[in-house]
This record gives sequence, C-alpha cells and structure tokens, in this order.
Amino acid sequence: AAAAFAKMLPVTFEMSDLNRNEKKVRLPRGLPTRVVRPGTIRAGDVLLWGDDTLVVFYETFESPYSYTRIGRIDNPTGLARGLGSADARVTFTRP
Repeated sequence: AAAAFAKMLPVTFEMSDLNRNEKKVRLPRGLPTRVVRPGTIRAGDVLLWGDDTLVVFYETFESPYSYTRIGRIDNPTGLARGLGSADARVTFTRP
C-alpha cells in the first residue's frame, strides 16, 4: 500500500476532519491492503481504512478498527495544532 501511495506523490488533498482526532480523504482509486488492528492509534500515523480512504491521525487513542499502514509522520509535535479541527489542505511529497 505504501509503495502504491508513493507512486501518487506529490499530491494535495482537501481532508475532512472526523472525531476531532483525524483527517480523512477518499482516494481516487483503491490501494492494496494488508489489514491489521493496531489497537492504539498514535498521533502521526498515516493509515488506510478500507482500500481507498487515507487517514492522518493527529491524536493518540485506542481504536477497535482495522487499517493498512501507509507510514508515519516522524515528529508529530504540533500536528494537532497545525491541522486543527476543521477541514484541511494536506500535501504529501517524497522526502
């Protein structure tokens, strides 16, 4: 999934807020999945819900849901403040 997502980069999405802990966007096409139940979602996790919904988490919490791991933001300090609780424009690029 991460390799398939990387082929889309660079890309900018208008991401909607959900539950005041994540930003989500439906991708233009599905990606391969390898679903796991992480239990604890960490601020900075970039995960795929289903095969076509990209999610960036900005809060840490327990979750019963299953996801495919795409990646992680190395330093999520200030992520919640930067993304805020409203919709946000998020750009993903290669390092």
